[in-house]
Amino acid sequence: MQKEALQALYPAMVENRRYLHRHPELSFMEKNTSAFVADRLRGLGIEVTAGIGGFGLIGTIRGAKPGKTVALRADMDALPIQDEKRCDYASLTPGIMHACGHDGHTAVLLAVAEYYSRQREELHGEIRLIFQPAEEVCPGGAVSMIEAGAIEGADVIYGVHLWTPIPVGVAGSAPGPLMASTDEFFIDIQGRGGHGGMPHKTIDSVVAGSALVLQLQSVVSRSVDPLNPAVVTIGSIQGGTAQNIIADRCRLSGTVRCFDEETRALIRTRIHEMAEGTAAAYGATAVVDYMLGYPSLVNEPEEFERFYGTAAANAGLQPELSPKIMPAEDFAYYLQKVPGCFVLVGAGNPEKGIIHPHHHPKFDIDEEAMLHATGLLIAMRDAYCSEHS
Repeated sequence: MQKEALQALYPAMVENRRYLHRHPELSFMEKNTSAFVADRLRGLGIEVTAGIGGFGLIGTIRGAKPGKTVALRADMDALPIQDEKRCDYASLTPGIMHACGHDGHTAVLLAVAEYYSRQREELHGEIRLIFQPAEEVCPGGAVSMIEAGAIEGADVIYGVHLWTPIPVGVAGSAPGPLMASTDEFFIDIQGRGGHGGMPHKTIDSVVAGSALVLQLQSVVSRSVDPLNPAVVTIGSIQGGTAQNIIADRCRLSGTVRCFDEETRALIRTRIHEMAEGTAAAYGATAVVDYMLGYPSLVNEPEEFERFYGTAAANAGLQPELSPKIMPAEDFAYYLQKVPGCFVLVGAGNPEKGIIHPHHHPKFDIDEEAMLHATGLLIAMRDAYCSEHS
């Protein structure tokens, strides 16, 4: 990979990213973003298959020589957050912004597309560019892309996430589990409402719900193996309408994060048991609506070694062994089907004021991180094909 060729792609990367940042679209609503990407790909003479799972699309580059099929993925959706940045590329859509870096991911994959579109005659095998909708909202867009054949016949898949907790110039990943599974649950407690001055005539759903919040804190500390990281968080408790009315209903909602399916199943069982038992202790009943979300993202160890051992250096990156992190990613679904690796590419830079976390109203990236991410995807693909030629 020539640094000059990569640098030549950078102005278009920035231009594309800033256009997308100004014009964000929510999950499953990426109509204009998809059209923008398709237009850029077709302009490069790349075959495009559009309309997958709504607004997903695939760009296919076939080399003139036989070889492996490598899939590369970018997500395209934004978040329902008001952009509070003061810059000329701030979101123009009220209440919606790219607060997670997906605009940068899309710009990176477009740069990869341009890089390889110029090399068809020398290229071995096939490059499949997956532009995926709806990473931010379960059930996510990866499942529909897979069902449509996005990774059918692929030998390996790679993806990146521009990550502001890591400084620009550094990249992290891990062999095996890297990101947690994510499930959601909703618990409806049914009591018997009544007058606040006559509690003996009622079954207080708020008291039962409050007790359950405390009881659920013991699921991880007393039911889960302490060597297996896990989180059970109650994000909301809602019940009652006035200070002198005992509520007949109370609702709790929360999330579960962990890294292996056995722990995931155990926590689900314990939440059901604890909800029903705690409610019964107060004379109430509980109904649990438990929704399975994304599985844990598990990297293929061999592909992690490719990142850590050769590709990162070729992309000008300092590789790090990342600790497991609790945010989730539906890239996990691809890795259940095809070996590959997902890498967190540093995009934070305090000297430029790039300090805000993902999903923050002032979120931004150091755009130079896109150079590293582009170089990394190219290096990963080339290293894989060189080994398997």
